[in-house]
Amino acid sequence: MTKLISGAIGIAVLAAVASLSVSAQQNQMSFFITSAGPGNGANLGGLAGADKHCQTLAAAVGAGNRTWRAYLSAAAPAGQPAVNARDRIGKGPWMNVKGVVVAKSVADLHSDANNLGGETSLTEKGAPVPGNQHDILTGSQADGTLQTGDAPCGN
Repeated sequence: MTKLISGAIGIAVLAAVASLSVSAQQNQMSFFITSAGPGNGANLGGLAGADKHCQTLAAAVGAGNRTWRAYLSAAAPAGQPAVNARDRIGKGPWMNVKGVVVAKSVADLHSDANNLGGETSLTEKGAPVPGNQHDILTGSQADGTLQTGDAPCGN
């Protein structure tokens, strides 16, 4: 079964030195699936709103001392280039809240070699994602680039 890269996934782009008050597990966390939406259905407020939501959730668990980006692609607005999720997330590696490496690189993340699964794709709180809530649209193809053509939504 092909592993899916789906979800409102927050991935740290800049892992700054953490303060001593942050737990070791949260210190290492550079990947999580959001535990809750921002409260307006699928309207995340664009990339900036989605990033802010990821930042807020990370801060709530003591990991707000890094810059967080949502794993989302977006169509090109008025003369601007399209945004690919894979280009927003850094180079890796990515670790969940428990310190487990889920992917070593962008290529690894987008391959069957990634370690994404029910026991490793955790929320920022360390909880597994319920089985009936796993297919969340990112606007991205399996390789992390923008879904074009008959895309599931219009940003």
